[in-house]
Amino acid sequence: MSLFKRYIEGSTITPSKEVPEFSVPEKSKEFWDLEAELHNYLLDELKKYPGQSKEAEKSKIEELGSTFFDQEGGRLTFEEKQEILHYVKDELLAYGPITPLLENPLISEVMVNNYNEIYFEKNGKVFRSNVNFIDNQHVMRVIERIVSPIGRRIDESSPMVDARLPDGSRVNAIIPPLALKGPCLTIRKFSDTPFTIKDLVQFGTLTKDMADFLEVCVKSRLNIFISGGTGSGKTSTLNVLSSFIPNEDRIVTIEDAAELKLDQEHIIGLESRPPNIEGKGQITIRDLVRNALRMRPDRIVVGEVRGAEALDMLQAMNTGHDGGLSTGHANSPRDILSRLETMVLMAGYELPIKAIREQIANAINLIVHQSRMKDGTRKITHITEVLGLEGETIVLQDLYLFKETGIRDDGRIEGKFTSTGIRPKFTEQLELNGYRLPASWFVGEWQQ
Repeated sequence: MSLFKRYIEGSTITPSKEVPEFSVPEKSKEFWDLEAELHNYLLDELKKYPGQSKEAEKSKIEELGSTFFDQEGGRLTFEEKQEILHYVKDELLAYGPITPLLENPLISEVMVNNYNEIYFEKNGKVFRSNVNFIDNQHVMRVIERIVSPIGRRIDESSPMVDARLPDGSRVNAIIPPLALKGPCLTIRKFSDTPFTIKDLVQFGTLTKDMADFLEVCVKSRLNIFISGGTGSGKTSTLNVLSSFIPNEDRIVTIEDAAELKLDQEHIIGLESRPPNIEGKGQITIRDLVRNALRMRPDRIVVGEVRGAEALDMLQAMNTGHDGGLSTGHANSPRDILSRLETMVLMAGYELPIKAIREQIANAINLIVHQSRMKDGTRKITHITEVLGLEGETIVLQDLYLFKETGIRDDGRIEGKFTSTGIRPKFTEQLELNGYRLPASWFVGEWQQ
């Protein structure tokens, strides 16, 4: 049976009226029979041309497809023939039925729960798609096609993997026996053109004054930590803040899967490595942070801190490596401090809590907390200064807040960004770097 016909016939889902572009219209039996014949024909013919580049293979498919249609075109129209060829190219060169979802710029995440249960996020809301894979083996083939080119592997002995697509989109896959319903694939998409600070202002993530303030903080080499929940937009904000780093600085980025896209010239990107099939050869984020200190960095940007590397990062920030940027999962600025304490203890050293808190309070200057709101929008809800340690408590001071005021009839969150009216303690440091902080940045509210 035709691959794409089976995608649709295996689904019992009616496409959402809000997303009709992901329904597949009814086709004739001749259409699907011809699609299956073309697929099998191309599989056999392409074996005669091994080792081709993707572009060369794409051209060859179009050439062979044209030859095939000259002989087997039947009564199909030119548009139908092109549609058949497009379906088959998606299967042979891309990612099968989820290819249209990945290519749609309005979709930010694709979630494959199992072969016949596919969801996607559009404009901050999750919908169920009406397309399916054929079976679990079909999902496995797509996962292997993603992870193989970057040297990762997935099998029963290593049933979890983090990877990325060529465009930088983040991929997580987990398979049986850990995934009970079948292979599970989650793809977090990233724009080919990274967001700029103007984009975030336009989206309502923050205000122009808050953006200008953060730009000054980055250029003045403050250590900034971005916190937030899953899907809150931390990585996008990190990418935007990293763009403020002066071009002449030597930047070392450290990530589990490379996602950051910076335009500066002097950048060294480092990526962690999982263990091989013998359980050896693993290179952790912590190893990379330690190594980065020997690379004469002006700035160290850690994509996400989630373990013992927190200790090495804090020590770097406390020993002359200013201007560091990183992200971490937390529910509030106060929570990220507690999480950092826990992560430092994961390093295996029996350090007093007060000593850990001193490290944190002296290392981090500013916490930017971002949240995903109920309507799917992302907001920077707190910009919070770390003042220092009083007794055994780290003292925080909110500089900017987002306050919800209600919900519109269309479900959108109403709210306002507001300054607390407090000028940061590090104002003098910013002014020594040649930046003046206008009084208007710390007075007033900005309606959303």
